[in-house]
Amino acid sequence: MHTQNEMSPRAAWMLILAASAILMITMGARLTTGLFMSPINTSTGLGIASISFAMAIGQFVWGAAQPVFGAVADKWGSAKVIILGALLLAGGTALTPFVNSQWSLIVCMGILSAAGAGAGSFSILIGATAQRLPAARRPFAAGFINAGGSFGQFVFAPLMQAIISSAGWVMAMLTMAATTLLTIPLAWPLRRNAGLAKADPAAPAKPVEAPGIGLGQQIKIALRDPSYLFLHAGFFTCGFHIAFLVTHLPNEVALCNLPAGVSAASLALIGLFNIAGSLTAGALSTRYRMKSLLALMYASRAVIIVLYLLAPKTALTFYIFAGALGFTWLATVPPTAGLVGKLFGMRYLSTLFGLTLLSHQIGGFLGAWLGGLSFVTYGDYTWMWYADIVLAVGAALINLPIREAHVVRAPAALAKA
Repeated sequence: MHTQNEMSPRAAWMLILAASAILMITMGARLTTGLFMSPINTSTGLGIASISFAMAIGQFVWGAAQPVFGAVADKWGSAKVIILGALLLAGGTALTPFVNSQWSLIVCMGILSAAGAGAGSFSILIGATAQRLPAARRPFAAGFINAGGSFGQFVFAPLMQAIISSAGWVMAMLTMAATTLLTIPLAWPLRRNAGLAKADPAAPAKPVEAPGIGLGQQIKIALRDPSYLFLHAGFFTCGFHIAFLVTHLPNEVALCNLPAGVSAASLALIGLFNIAGSLTAGALSTRYRMKSLLALMYASRAVIIVLYLLAPKTALTFYIFAGALGFTWLATVPPTAGLVGKLFGMRYLSTLFGLTLLSHQIGGFLGAWLGGLSFVTYGDYTWMWYADIVLAVGAALINLPIREAHVVRAPAALAKA
């Protein structure tokens, strides 16, 4: 029998699946923008540097929106935030084909679409589920939700490339805009008190919890904690890597005289392998220290990029590179969110994790923007790859001193909730 404020196993799965599906759509829209760079440049003549800057603004806004929407979700509920985000994302995406200047591109792709995607992204979705699930199940739920975002990349990258090739980039954008509206009905299980069992009259009343500290005070405490700041530094590097690749991988493939289909397939493979990586990270986070997992993932990226630079630039090389890097792609999210929850609890997780995502996207802004400047200045991305390696090594090292207690291993299946 379930008492008040407890979630049944069926309701828990509905919550997790809905959050995963929402992230599949919003991240599918965000992580395939690089496929549109060349078509937008051909159509508008704005230039790679100008388009890269607009996309870089989008990276920053996506991150900046998350702590703001996270705070709104903590106060008024996640479902309302997700619905608002769906309207912004659909509107910005639908308006993008009609831009004729850098400023209009910044407004559509860099502000409206990015803010809308941020309202239906990690901090809101993981925060909404973590507040309702027992502690033992939160890492699994975070990994499962995160895998939904990776599946979106796997599905949308080849789909968008196919539509671009057959019907043009405008039709691809409009198709994406219509698809993002599906997140509105998916928000229903995330409304407040959805799936919570009704009170059992025979059950003893639970004590009312003390209100605790306010959001502002909690943020001040977090920003004075070195472990929290180390998480920000590592996540900054993660954002730099991801934004650089999703924005400029198609152009890197073109520089190697390979067809556009190779870039779409590579982005899809990144998403496919990150499904396994996210689920693995979520599972391992219940058995090993999350800071160690993060250090290992960042260090592996440095090795993978070095091997890529040394390898011949063939389609097979890009596919192997995409698969290897994809395994760690966004698998950093479950242990990062888990560490924030361990350090400060669940009450303001959406906001505090949203702030780490802001750092992630400051790195993302620089990765997307500097990638464009590097290409315009040097004609390739060599120096960006070198920066990726240095940042990856630094991120691995800075995660090691994070304060985290030893993991108490207590196997628990979600179905036994």
